[in-house]
Amino acid sequence: MSARILLPAGWTPPVGYSNGIAVPAGRIIFIAGQVGWDEAQNFQSEDLLPQFEQVLKNVLAVLAAAGGAPHHICRLTTYCIDKQAYLAGRRQLGQIWRRLMGAHYPAMSMIFVANLLDAPGKIELEATAVLPADETS
Repeated sequence: MSARILLPAGWTPPVGYSNGIAVPAGRIIFIAGQVGWDEAQNFQSEDLLPQFEQVLKNVLAVLAAAGGAPHHICRLTTYCIDKQAYLAGRRQLGQIWRRLMGAHYPAMSMIFVANLLDAPGKIELEATAVLPADETS
């Protein structure tokens, strides 16, 4: 499946995300908000960076259960309760991202919120992916 990054003429390319992505019609996978706990729903850390790594792994695990891979993710929404820690950790967050996602940057939104349902969660990701229609579940 070939995704086409959408960048209007004259716009400066964004850093770390895409303004839009166009993909051919296929099988749409909706991934619920994932927090930074492990498969037994236990948080191994209260810190943002390890939670981000775990939450991204969780998104990819759900996607893999549908037969998908990181490059199938078209949209990602991030909810975070600690803007200061996020900004301070951007370099390390980028390293984690590239290790797990490579150079794929879907259309993304970052929303800072007061709290998350699952304590001591600091970050939550939800994703939408499109797999080619001919791939089976």
